[in-house]
Amino acid sequence: MKIGLIGTGRIGAFHAATLLGVPGVTGLVVADADPARAAALAGTLGVRAAGSIEALYAEGIDAVVITAATSAHAALIHQALDARVPVFCEKPVALDVPGTIAVAERAEAGTVPVQIGFQRRFDAGYRAARAALRSGELGWLHTLRACTSDQVPPPAAFIPTSGGLFRDCGIHDFDIMRWLTGREVVSVYAQGANRGAAFFAEGGDVDTCAALLRFDDDTLATVTATRYNGAGHDVRLEVCGSAGTRVVGLDDRAPLPSAEPALSWQRAAPYATFMERFHDAYVTELTAFVEVAAGRAPSPCTPAEALEALYIAEGCAPSRRTGLPVTVADLRNGTTTPGTGPAPGTPAAPPATAP
Repeated sequence: MKIGLIGTGRIGAFHAATLLGVPGVTGLVVADADPARAAALAGTLGVRAAGSIEALYAEGIDAVVITAATSAHAALIHQALDARVPVFCEKPVALDVPGTIAVAERAEAGTVPVQIGFQRRFDAGYRAARAALRSGELGWLHTLRACTSDQVPPPAAFIPTSGGLFRDCGIHDFDIMRWLTGREVVSVYAQGANRGAAFFAEGGDVDTCAALLRFDDDTLATVTATRYNGAGHDVRLEVCGSAGTRVVGLDDRAPLPSAEPALSWQRAAPYATFMERFHDAYVTELTAFVEVAAGRAPSPCTPAEALEALYIAEGCAPSRRTGLPVTVADLRNGTTTPGTGPAPGTPAAPPATAP
């Protein structure tokens, strides 16, 4: 199978190298809005570079992986669907809800598979926690606590095209909580702050945030994110039930130096980047995409599922501005009226079908 890859920045270069080791991949062609950058990566990896995206499709590729800037995702997915080429695209699908809906509706109406990149679904720890919860081993769920913390901030040029901290980082936590629990978020309350570089505020973003989510069965969840976690790259999830708990990401590279004098489990250097933390998950994810592109498996994460995570992220923005909770149903209905979340004790909805 010959794979095309669009976008040869940091994550694109990482995915390109990964794809060369995936069973079933016999060729790789890369392209970028900057042809010189694509040529440089191609030379490093010993693969072909196309002079343009149109030239990439003229190579007769069997599938395409999109790792370009977030602002280009939707148009590139539509282009792949026009060419009837199976497509993997890093999250998010688009920068806004209308653009995401358009992709989701087209993908559902067609036969060309689309897989959105939420790599945590392929991480061994998250999968083990999901299995423990779904088996009943943890009892009934009452609390989820998630964090996504970068060790160092991204470059200033990334912020205008990132979609913001809630859409760029928090959305991973929103998606994995839906996937793990099989439940839907009904309301969100969010706050944000800027204590670091001025370019975050200048771009309308925050460098640190926190959100409180209420699920349809009254499970509560907290999600925090920051661009300035000096101890290292920290991504964890606590799954707390009436009969037990599982903590994802608590390994010997977690950047958690203890303040207790007699306790230390860190035996290796802390994670520095998300690519270190989720290396194995990315490999498993792209291996799964090759199976999808070959027609041997359905998409494990469709644009419709990515849309549900985006609704939660979208609710964080008006909540942060107003200081009031936002009901997710309002976002689905085209309104963003804050302060109308369900009262405590609202009867739980039936369990959602697990993605």
